[in-house]
Amino acid sequence: MNHSETPPSIFLSERELEIVNLIAEGLTNQQIADQLEIKKRTVDNHISNILSKTKTDNRVALVRWALEWGKVCLNDVNCCILPTTETGNHKLG
Repeated sequence: MNHSETPPSIFLSERELEIVNLIAEGLTNQQIADQLEIKKRTVDNHISNILSKTKTDNRVALVRWALEWGKVCLNDVNCCILPTTETGNHKLG
């Protein structure tokens, strides 16, 4: 990755980011569905949307994209703690 590049303007919802993190942890679609207490078909749809938004072709490419742009923290690699505001919300930017 060229660190002088700016991240692409891609918006992933909180749920989509949650699913990306679970994919990075190695969970299958059914395991993600069970953990989030949603239907597997819903997970399938989320992943399809995420792959489309990120222009990635598969789960491996998606995890690489997420690591490259700091969307996941994996085994204490690529991790950062975001400063919080007084309300306890994460400050992005």
